[in-house]
Amino acid sequence: MSVHDEAQSSWLAPEKKLIGRRPADGRFTLGVCLGSQLLGEGLGARVYRNRWKQIGWFPVERCFPNESALFSSFPRRFPVFQWHGETFDLPPGTTHLATSEACSIQAFEHVYALGIQFHLEVTEDEVSDVVRESGHEIDSGSYEQTPAQILAATDHFAGCVGRLTEILDAVKKRIACSGSLVT
Repeated sequence: MSVHDEAQSSWLAPEKKLIGRRPADGRFTLGVCLGSQLLGEGLGARVYRNRWKQIGWFPVERCFPNESALFSSFPRRFPVFQWHGETFDLPPGTTHLATSEACSIQAFEHVYALGIQFHLEVTEDEVSDVVRESGHEIDSGSYEQTPAQILAATDHFAGCVGRLTEILDAVKKRIACSGSLVT
């Protein structure tokens, strides 16, 4: 799905308005994959087709120097689950947090938002379901793994859950300090 699919998905227009308002209202928003693209567009970035699709487990790298509390404890490179074909420019007023070989903007931070192009929230069952339901989207691109490769990477799940927990804990602290609400 794309941020540009409003004709096929009528819910996208009101969702974009809501997402665009939240940071301006001082309300923290976390956008994951399509959500990060919607958030990026809401903050003024252009969303467009990436040169490559990324499907599977690929490393992202933290941007340096970067003092962000949201990624500060992460290793320099870490594997994440990816399933996207679009990307976006860095939104104005944000900090670039992570990049990869195939997609230059993998994560960004705004004082009231975090956009991550990759998935930390996935479970083995969810990845298995996505491969079964959407495996037809996998081609033989440079950054597309086979279903077997994707499903064999069971050692990555614990790291993803741990990193997501760290991000959410840091966001909770930020919200408590700033008084912004999450709804």
